[in-house]
Amino acid sequence: MSNRTADIQQLLSQKDAEFQQWIEEHHRCEERLNELTGKNEVTADEEVEEKTLKKRKLRLKDQMAERIRTYESSHATA
Repeated sequence: MSNRTADIQQLLSQKDAEFQQWIEEHHRCEERLNELTGKNEVTADEEVEEKTLKKRKLRLKDQMAERIRTYESSHATA
């Protein structure tokens, strides 16, 4: 991640409530995935949960990246 992208992400996390929610949900998904992958055995339900969490994390990451790109293009310096 470039410094500019990191700066925009930091700015959006402070000023954009929806972006902040995405970050928080992304962290919750990551924490739960870490719990599941740390287990010696997982149930079938936990396997489904793990796949669902991974997909949700990717969607959140894509949403955040799109918001960053949108911000970047709307605040581009000429």
